[in-house]
Amino acid sequence: MSLGRLCRLLKPALLCGALAAPGLAGTMCASRDDWRCARSMHEFSAKDIDGHMVNLDKGFVCIVTNVASQCGKTEVNYTQLVDLHARYAECGLRILAFPCNQFGKQEPGSNEEIKEFAAGYNVKFDMFSKICVNGDDAHPLWKWMKIQPKGKGILGNAIKWNFTKFLIDKNGCVVKRYGPMEEPLVIEKDLPHYF
Repeated sequence: MSLGRLCRLLKPALLCGALAAPGLAGTMCASRDDWRCARSMHEFSAKDIDGHMVNLDKGFVCIVTNVASQCGKTEVNYTQLVDLHARYAECGLRILAFPCNQFGKQEPGSNEEIKEFAAGYNVKFDMFSKICVNGDDAHPLWKWMKIQPKGKGILGNAIKWNFTKFLIDKNGCVVKRYGPMEEPLVIEKDLPHYF
Protein backbone atom coordinates (compact mmCIF):
# COMPACT_ATOMS: atom_id res chain seq x y z
CA MET A 1 0.00 0.00 0.00
CA SER A 2 1.39 3.41 -0.92
CA LEU A 3 2.13 6.00 1.75
CA GLY A 4 -0.37 8.39 0.13
CA ARG A 5 -3.15 5.81 0.31
CA LEU A 6 -2.23 4.91 3.90
CA CYS A 7 -2.27 8.58 4.93
CA ARG A 8 -5.75 9.03 3.44
CA LEU A 9 -7.09 5.88 5.07
CA LEU A 10 -5.82 6.42 8.60
CA LYS A 11 -6.88 9.30 10.78
CA PRO A 12 -4.55 12.32 10.60
CA ALA A 13 -4.11 12.18 14.36
CA LEU A 14 -2.52 8.74 14.08
CA LEU A 15 -0.02 9.75 11.43
CA CYS A 16 0.65 13.33 12.45
CA GLY A 17 -0.04 13.37 16.16
CA ALA A 18 1.71 12.09 19.21
CA LEU A 19 2.50 8.67 17.75
CA ALA A 20 4.62 10.03 14.91
CA ALA A 21 8.35 10.18 15.51
CA PRO A 22 9.83 13.70 15.61
CA GLY A 23 10.70 14.82 12.10
CA LEU A 24 8.84 11.93 10.51
CA ALA A 25 5.44 13.64 10.36
CA GLY A 26 6.69 16.24 7.88
CA THR A 27 7.95 13.53 5.58
CA MET A 28 4.75 11.54 5.86
CA CYS A 29 2.11 14.23 5.77
CA ALA A 30 3.25 17.41 4.07
CA SER A 31 4.20 16.11 0.66
CA ARG A 32 2.70 17.44 -2.55
CA ASP A 33 -0.06 14.79 -2.36
CA ASP A 34 -0.63 14.29 1.36
CA TRP A 35 -0.71 17.85 2.74
CA ARG A 36 -4.30 17.45 4.00
CA CYS A 37 -3.27 15.29 6.94
CA ALA A 38 -0.74 17.80 8.30
CA ARG A 39 -1.61 19.08 11.77
CA SER A 40 0.61 22.18 11.78
CA MET A 41 2.85 24.37 9.64
CA HIS A 42 5.81 22.67 11.32
CA GLU A 43 5.30 19.60 9.13
CA PHE A 44 6.16 21.50 5.95
CA SER A 45 9.34 22.54 4.22
CA ALA A 46 10.05 25.02 1.44
CA LYS A 47 12.99 26.16 -0.66
CA ASP A 48 14.46 29.45 0.46
CA ILE A 49 15.31 32.18 -2.04
CA ASP A 50 18.74 30.55 -2.57
CA GLY A 51 17.22 27.14 -3.35
CA HIS A 52 18.01 25.42 -0.02
CA MET A 53 15.28 23.29 1.54
CA VAL A 54 14.18 24.71 4.91
CA ASN A 55 12.05 22.84 7.46
CA LEU A 56 9.34 25.05 8.96
CA ASP A 57 9.55 23.21 12.28
CA LYS A 58 10.55 25.95 14.70
CA GLY A 59 8.28 27.28 17.45
CA PHE A 60 7.95 30.87 16.32
CA VAL A 61 4.98 33.13 15.73
CA CYS A 62 4.94 33.66 11.95
CA ILE A 63 3.42 35.94 9.38
CA VAL A 64 3.28 34.06 6.08
CA THR A 65 2.62 36.17 2.98
CA ASN A 66 2.80 36.04 -0.79
CA VAL A 67 4.79 38.98 -2.19
CA ALA A 68 5.29 40.74 -5.52
CA SER A 69 7.71 43.42 -6.65
CA GLN A 70 5.43 45.22 -9.12
CA CYS A 71 2.16 45.50 -7.18
CA GLY A 72 0.62 48.81 -6.16
CA LYS A 73 0.83 47.59 -2.54
CA THR A 74 4.48 46.50 -2.73
CA GLU A 75 6.09 49.50 -1.04
CA VAL A 76 3.73 49.69 1.94
CA ASN A 77 3.84 45.92 2.51
CA TYR A 78 7.62 45.54 2.27
CA THR A 79 8.20 48.64 4.41
CA GLN A 80 5.78 47.53 7.13
CA LEU A 81 6.94 43.90 7.11
CA VAL A 82 10.54 45.09 7.55
CA ASP A 83 9.37 47.33 10.42
CA LEU A 84 7.44 44.52 12.15
CA HIS A 85 10.39 42.17 11.80
CA ALA A 86 12.82 44.75 13.22
CA ARG A 87 10.63 45.38 16.27
CA TYR A 88 9.39 41.84 17.02
CA ALA A 89 12.07 39.38 15.84
CA GLU A 90 13.61 39.28 19.31
CA CYS A 91 10.17 38.40 20.72
CA GLY A 92 10.00 35.38 18.41
CA LEU A 93 8.36 36.71 15.22
CA ARG A 94 9.36 35.25 11.86
CA ILE A 95 8.11 36.56 8.55
CA LEU A 96 8.02 34.09 5.68
CA ALA A 97 7.68 35.79 2.30
CA PHE A 98 6.80 33.71 -0.76
CA PRO A 99 7.14 35.47 -4.14
CA CYS A 100 4.27 34.63 -6.48
CA ASN A 101 3.62 35.59 -10.11
CA GLN A 102 -0.01 34.41 -10.27
CA PHE A 103 -1.62 37.84 -9.92
CA GLY A 104 -1.20 40.22 -12.84
CA LYS A 105 2.26 38.75 -13.50
CA GLN A 106 3.57 41.21 -10.88
CA GLU A 107 6.53 39.02 -9.83
CA PRO A 108 8.19 38.15 -13.16
CA GLY A 109 11.81 38.07 -11.97
CA SER A 110 14.09 35.18 -11.10
CA ASN A 111 14.81 34.30 -7.47
CA GLU A 112 18.10 36.18 -7.75
CA GLU A 113 16.32 39.30 -9.04
CA ILE A 114 13.69 39.03 -6.30
CA LYS A 115 16.41 38.72 -3.64
CA GLU A 116 18.13 41.82 -5.02
CA PHE A 117 14.83 43.73 -5.06
CA ALA A 118 14.10 42.77 -1.43
CA ALA A 119 17.59 43.88 -0.39
CA GLY A 120 16.58 47.38 -1.53
CA TYR A 121 14.09 47.36 1.35
CA ASN A 122 16.73 46.00 3.76
CA VAL A 123 14.79 42.75 4.15
CA LYS A 124 16.18 40.57 6.93
CA PHE A 125 13.22 38.20 7.19
CA ASP A 126 12.94 34.83 5.43
CA MET A 127 12.48 34.98 1.66
CA PHE A 128 11.54 31.82 -0.22
CA SER A 129 11.71 30.68 -3.83
CA LYS A 130 8.90 31.72 -6.13
CA ILE A 131 5.81 29.50 -5.83
CA CYS A 132 2.16 29.20 -6.84
CA VAL A 133 -0.40 29.82 -4.08
CA ASN A 134 -3.51 28.71 -6.03
CA GLY A 135 -4.30 25.76 -8.27
CA ASP A 136 -2.97 22.23 -8.54
CA ASP A 137 0.63 23.47 -8.54
CA ALA A 138 0.21 25.51 -5.33
CA HIS A 139 2.79 24.86 -2.65
CA PRO A 140 1.41 22.30 -0.13
CA LEU A 141 1.79 24.78 2.76
CA TRP A 142 -0.48 27.26 0.98
CA LYS A 143 -3.03 24.56 0.15
CA TRP A 144 -3.07 23.60 3.82
CA MET A 145 -3.30 27.15 5.23
CA LYS A 146 -6.31 27.97 3.05
CA ILE A 147 -8.44 25.12 4.41
CA GLN A 148 -7.72 25.68 8.10
CA PRO A 149 -10.72 26.89 10.12
CA LYS A 150 -9.15 30.33 10.67
CA GLY A 151 -7.40 30.40 7.29
CA LYS A 152 -10.46 30.32 5.08
CA GLY A 153 -11.18 33.29 2.86
CA ILE A 154 -14.22 35.39 2.14
CA LEU A 155 -16.07 34.22 -0.98
CA GLY A 156 -13.99 31.07 -1.25
CA ASN A 157 -10.59 30.02 0.03
CA ALA A 158 -8.48 30.94 -3.00
CA ILE A 159 -5.84 33.62 -2.50
CA LYS A 160 -7.32 36.72 -4.11
CA TRP A 161 -4.18 38.81 -4.75
CA ASN A 162 -0.62 39.58 -3.68
CA PHE A 163 0.10 40.21 0.00
CA THR A 164 -2.52 37.91 1.52
CA LYS A 165 -1.19 37.23 5.01
CA PHE A 166 -1.63 34.42 7.55
CA LEU A 167 -0.77 34.68 11.24
CA ILE A 168 0.57 31.39 12.61
CA ASP A 169 1.01 30.69 16.34
CA LYS A 170 3.98 28.94 17.99
CA ASN A 171 2.24 25.58 17.59
CA GLY A 172 2.13 26.07 13.82
CA CYS A 173 -1.64 26.67 13.68
CA VAL A 174 -3.31 29.33 11.53
CA VAL A 175 -4.95 31.85 13.88
CA LYS A 176 -6.02 34.53 11.38
CA ARG A 177 -6.05 35.41 7.69
CA TYR A 178 -5.66 39.00 6.45
CA GLY A 179 -6.73 40.12 3.00
CA PRO A 180 -4.42 41.78 0.48
CA MET A 181 -5.81 45.25 1.22
CA GLU A 182 -4.97 44.93 4.94
CA GLU A 183 -1.57 46.44 5.61
CA PRO A 184 0.89 44.45 7.74
CA LEU A 185 0.70 46.86 10.69
CA VAL A 186 -2.92 45.72 11.17
CA ILE A 187 -1.44 42.43 12.39
CA GLU A 188 0.48 44.18 15.17
CA LYS A 189 -2.59 44.40 17.44
CA ASP A 190 -2.95 40.60 17.31
CA LEU A 191 0.71 39.71 17.95
CA PRO A 192 0.77 40.09 21.77
CA HIS A 193 -1.80 37.28 22.13
CA TYR A 194 0.64 34.76 20.64
CA PHE A 195 4.12 35.53 22.05
